[in-house]
Amino acid sequence: MDVKKVLIIGLVWPEPTSSAAGTRMVQLVRMFLSAAYEVTFASAASKSEFSFDLPGIGVKEEVIRLNDNSFNSFLTVLEPDLVVFDRFMTEEQYGWRVRQECAGALCILDTEDLHSLRYARQDAVKTGRVMDSADLFSDLAKRELAAIWRCDLTLMISEVEMEILKTVFRVDPSLIYYLPFLEDQTSDEDMASWKDFEEREGFVFIGNFLHEPNWNTLQVLKREIWPALRKKLPEAIMHIYGSYASQKVMQLHQPKDNFLVHGRADDARDAIGRHKVLLAPILFGAGVKGKFIDAMKAGTPTVTTPAGAEAMKGELDWNGMISDDLGLITSYAVELYKNRDLWMQSQQNGLRILNERYDKSRHISPFIEKIVTLSTKLSAHRQHNFFGQVLQHHTVNSTKYMSLWIEEKNKGKQS
Repeated sequence: MDVKKVLIIGLVWPEPTSSAAGTRMVQLVRMFLSAAYEVTFASAASKSEFSFDLPGIGVKEEVIRLNDNSFNSFLTVLEPDLVVFDRFMTEEQYGWRVRQECAGALCILDTEDLHSLRYARQDAVKTGRVMDSADLFSDLAKRELAAIWRCDLTLMISEVEMEILKTVFRVDPSLIYYLPFLEDQTSDEDMASWKDFEEREGFVFIGNFLHEPNWNTLQVLKREIWPALRKKLPEAIMHIYGSYASQKVMQLHQPKDNFLVHGRADDARDAIGRHKVLLAPILFGAGVKGKFIDAMKAGTPTVTTPAGAEAMKGELDWNGMISDDLGLITSYAVELYKNRDLWMQSQQNGLRILNERYDKSRHISPFIEKIVTLSTKLSAHRQHNFFGQVLQHHTVNSTKYMSLWIEEKNKGKQS
C-alpha cells in the first residue's frame, strides 16, 4: 500500500509556545501523522528559536523561496497527494504552482480565522461604531473568498464563521469543514494536578502581542478594567504573559499598581494555572481563542466578552462569566475571584466544554474519512464547484504572471 503524502505550506514555521495558530498547526501535523501520512512542512519564512521541532516528530522540512521556479521542481519530486495551505496568503502565492505541477492533489485551505472578519471588527471598534454587514465586503474578503473557492476544502475553526460564509457570501457547504482545536481528553490525573482555589492568586492575561486584538485587550485592561478592579480588590495582582512583548508592552509593567508584565511564558498552561481567573476583555477578533482552551486545560475560570467567547462553548455554559459591559466585567471578575463555589462550578463548565467540543477523538476520524472520500471523487467535486475553476482560470493567471515577472526580475538582479 502506497503511503499518502501531505505537503503543508506554512506562512510561518509553527511556534506553539507563541500563538494559538502555532498550536493549531502542530495539531494538524500530528493528526496527519496519526493517520499514517508522510508529512512535509515547507515555508519561505525564517525560523526563530521558538520554532517547533518538526523533524523530532517525524516531519520532513523544506525551505522554499517566494516567486521561484525551484518550488515547482520540489513539487514534481515530492508528488504530494494532499496540499494544505496555511492561511489564504500561501494559497495566493503557491496555489497556481501546485495546480500546475500536481493537478490531482487535493487542495485544502486552513483559515485559522476569517481575516476579513477580524479586520472589519477591528476597524469598527477603532472608529467607535458597530460593525455593519456591509463592512464584510472588503477587498481583503475578496482575496480570502477567492482562495476558499479555488480550494477543494476549507477548514474552519469557528461555526460562527462557517455560517457567515454560507449565509453572507453564499459559499457552498460542501467546500467548508468544521475542524476545531484537537485536544486530548482531560483525565482525572490532569485534574489532580490543578492547583486548588486557595492555592492560586491574582488575575492573568496571556497572548501573542504581535496580534492586534491582544495588544488592544491589554490596553483595555490597563486603562479601564484594572483601576476599577483594584479599588475592589486592592491586594490582587494582574499578571500579564505573552510572546513578542515589545517595548510599548513592557512599559505597562507597574509593580506599584500590582500590574506585572512578565513577557513570554515558557508554558502557557502552567502559567495560567497558577492564577485564579483569566481576565480577557477582548473587544474584537475572529476564530476561537487558544488562551481559553489553555485556561480550561489548567482549570482556570475566565471572564471575557461575547467577542472573546464566540463560537467556543456551543450550547454549553461558559467556564466563568461573559459580558460586553466593562463595568459588569469588573464586577464579575470580583465575584468569580471571591466565590469558591462559583469558581468550582465554572471550572467544571470548562471541563465539559473541553471534553464535549474539543476532544480530538471526536474529530480526527471523520475528517480523515472526508478527505479520503473527496480524493476518490475529486473530479465530480470540482465540477460541482465550477465557479472555483473559473477563478483559477482567470485570477490565478494574473497571480501566476505577476509571480513569473518577479522571478525574472530577481534573476536580472542576480546576474
